Amino acid sequence: MSKIIATAAIRGAHKIVEEALAKYEEAVKKFGKDQEIGFPNTAYYLPIIYSMLGYPVKKLGDCQEVLEEAKRLLPPVPSEHMWLPYLGPALDAGVATFFAEEIIEAIRYLENPNFYTKTEEPLEDNIWLGAADDVIFRKRGVEFVDGTAPGFAACLGAPPDKEIAQKIAHELLEKNLYVFMHSDTGGVRMAEQLKELNVQLGWPTRLIPFGPYTSSVVFAIGFACRVALAFGGIKPGDYMGNLLYNKDRTFAFVLAFGPVSDEWYANAAGAINWGFPTISDWDIPEIKPWGVCTYEHVVSKVPYEEMVDRALEVRGLKVTAVKLDIPVAYAPAFEGERVRKGDLYLECGGGRTPAVELLVTKSVDEVEDGKIEVIGPEINEVEKLGLEGPPYRLPFAVLVEVAGANMQEDFEAILERQFHHLINYAQGIMHVGQRNIMWLRISKAAVEKGFLFRHIGEILYAKLRQEFGAIVDKCQVTIYTEEEKVKEILELAKQVYARRDEKIAGMTDESVDVYYSCTLCQSFAPSHVCVITPERIGMCGAYNWLDGKACYEINPTGPNQPIEKGELIDERLGQYSGINEYVKQASRGKVERVSLYSIMVDPMTACGCFECIAAMLPTCNGIMIVNRDYLGLTPSGMKFTTMAGMVGGGQVTPGFMGVSKHYITSRKFLIAEGGLKRVVWMPKNLKEELKDKLKARAEELGIPDLIDKIADETVANTEEEVLEWIEKVGHPVKELPPLM
Repeated sequence: MSKIIATAAIRGAHKIVEEALAKYEEAVKKFGKDQEIGFPNTAYYLPIIYSMLGYPVKKLGDCQEVLEEAKRLLPPVPSEHMWLPYLGPALDAGVATFFAEEIIEAIRYLENPNFYTKTEEPLEDNIWLGAADDVIFRKRGVEFVDGTAPGFAACLGAPPDKEIAQKIAHELLEKNLYVFMHSDTGGVRMAEQLKELNVQLGWPTRLIPFGPYTSSVVFAIGFACRVALAFGGIKPGDYMGNLLYNKDRTFAFVLAFGPVSDEWYANAAGAINWGFPTISDWDIPEIKPWGVCTYEHVVSKVPYEEMVDRALEVRGLKVTAVKLDIPVAYAPAFEGERVRKGDLYLECGGGRTPAVELLVTKSVDEVEDGKIEVIGPEINEVEKLGLEGPPYRLPFAVLVEVAGANMQEDFEAILERQFHHLINYAQGIMHVGQRNIMWLRISKAAVEKGFLFRHIGEILYAKLRQEFGAIVDKCQVTIYTEEEKVKEILELAKQVYARRDEKIAGMTDESVDVYYSCTLCQSFAPSHVCVITPERIGMCGAYNWLDGKACYEINPTGPNQPIEKGELIDERLGQYSGINEYVKQASRGKVERVSLYSIMVDPMTACGCFECIAAMLPTCNGIMIVNRDYLGLTPSGMKFTTMAGMVGGGQVTPGFMGVSKHYITSRKFLIAEGGLKRVVWMPKNLKEELKDKLKARAEELGIPDLIDKIADETVANTEEEVLEWIEKVGHPVKELPPLM
C-alpha cells in the first residue's frame, strides 16, 4: 500500500478522533453524560458502532467508551524514514474515523435538532437529509437485497461544473444506483450544483444529499451496515460478518472530486474495510493490487466521462441497462420523480381531461407487431392548437393490443397495470392511477429533449415484449389525443372493465383460504400494502382476486403474493393472524394490523391510486364517499385532493380510507360499522355511475330507497346540511350505534 496514502489516512484519522473528543467534552459540559443521544427514529442507535462493536450508544456518556476504542485503533503516524506494512494500520485508522464521525454527527443532532430535514425530500431552505430513519431504511434497504438497487456511489466533493455533476448523477441513476452526496470541493457541493439545475433531490429520486461535511459519509456506511443487520442476518458485534456481507452484496464505491485531504484519505481507508474502493479525478497515489476490495482499492486521474464505468469495473459490478430509442433517460431510479406545477408542460387525465388506458387480447393475425401509432395532436404540435398553457391539457387514451399462444384474457389486467411503473421509469414523465382515472404529467425538460407521445408507445411495446415474452408474442400500441376517439376507447374500456369485474361476482371472502397482496405502488407509498380479497378488490379498481392470482402465476416474485389468512382474530373487523403477519413484514414493520372491514379500527393503508375516499362525518355519525372526479368541497370542508394527502402515502388514518368504486357495493363494505347503511353523502355523478349496483345492494338490505336517502351536492354541501337531510328523509344511519 502507498506510504503516502497510509500516512495521510492515519494523519486524517488522528485529526478526526481529536475533533470528536473535543466535541464530546464540550457536549458533556453542556448536556451531561445522561443526555440521550442518537440518530432520529431508528432502532440501530449509531449503526456503524452498533454493527461493528455490538455496543448501543444511548446516552452521551456512552460515547466515551467508543472514543477510547477509536484511540486504541489509531496507529502512530508513520515516520518519514521508516517503511512498515501500512495496509492494516491504515484500515484500523479508517474504522476509528467512522466511529469518531458517528459521534460527531450524533452530537450535531443533539446541538441542532433542525440541522437536517425530517422529510424524504429536501426542503427549499435545507437540502441536507441526514441519517435515514427506519421507515425510509426499510423501504430503501430492501432494494439493496432484491437487486432493485445493487449499490450506491458515495460522492465526496463536487465536479468542476454543475453540468458534469448532472451527467455523472444521471449515469449513476441509469445504472440503478443510489447517489449519496457529502462534503465540498473548495466550498462547492455536488448536491447544490444539482439543485441549481432544478434536479429533484431526495429518496424518491435516489439523489441523497446526506450532509455538507465529510463526516456525513457515516450516514452512507451506516446505511450499508443496517442492510447487513436487517436483511443479511448479521448480528450486532459480528464485525467480520458485516464487512464480508457488504463486500459481497453491497456494490458501493467512493467518487472523490478534487484535491484529496487527509480527512478524505481517512474516510477512503474506512470504506476499503467494507470492500468499497475509491475512484478519484485527482492525481493521487494509487493502490492497484487487489486485497480487501474485489479488485483495485484506489484509482486516480480518471476522466469524468469514464468515471462511472471505471467505478463499476473496479467494484466488479455488472449492470445491464435497458436502452430504449427515446430522448430521455430511462431507469427505475426515475420512478419516484415528481413533475411539479412549475416544471409541467402537458398533462392528461387526473380529472382534468378524459383519459383511459386499456390492454386487450387479440388473435395473432389482428396484431401488427411493433406498430406504434398516434392519432391526434403530438406533444410537439400542442402549441399550434391555440390552447392556454403551459401547462397544456389534452385528452388521452392508450390502447395496447397483444397476442400470444400463451396469452389469456385473465392476464390483461396484470399487463395493463404495468403501464404505471413502465411509464414512470422515463425521466421527466409522471404517471399516477390506472384504468380511466390515470393521470399523466410531462415535464418541460422532457419536451425540450424531444419527448413525444410516440415514445410512450415505444416504452410499452419494448418492455411488455421484454418482460412478458413468455406470453406476449406480438404487441401494437395506439395512442389517441382526439377527444371523440378518446371517448370511444373509454366506452370500450368500461365494457372490458365490467367484464373483468363480473368474473369475480359470486365469490366470497369465506370461500377461499388465500388472499393476495399488491405492493406495486410502494415507490410512492413505502409502507402501503393492499390486501385483495374476492369481495374487496384493490382500491385502484384495477386488481381483483383473480387478477392477483393470475399475476402471481405470471411472476411468482412480483408485487402480488399469496397471503394465507391464518387464524380468525375478529370476524366483525375482518382481522386474521396471517394477514397481520404478512402486512407487518411487507410494510417493514410500519403497519402491524389491518381490518378488512373497518374504517375506524386499523383501516387499510392507501397509496395514491384509490378511486374514492371514504371519510367519517362525526356530527352525522355517518360516512361520506367522494370520488376523484368530484372537484368541489365535500361536507367535511375539504376537497378530494386535501383528503388524499391525509389518506395516501401508506398512512393509517382511522376514519379515512381509500376505496374502489366496486368495493362500495360489496357485501363486505365497512360491515364493522354497518356497511352501506352508514353512507350519508356521495357526489351525484358517483351515485349515477353506481346506480344499478347500489339499488341491488339496497334491496338486499331491505331498504330499496336507500340511494335516495343518501345526500349529494344538490341537497347538502356541509355537515350540518347533511345532518338536516338525514333527519328529513329518515336515513337508517339514525338507528346505528355511534362511530366513536
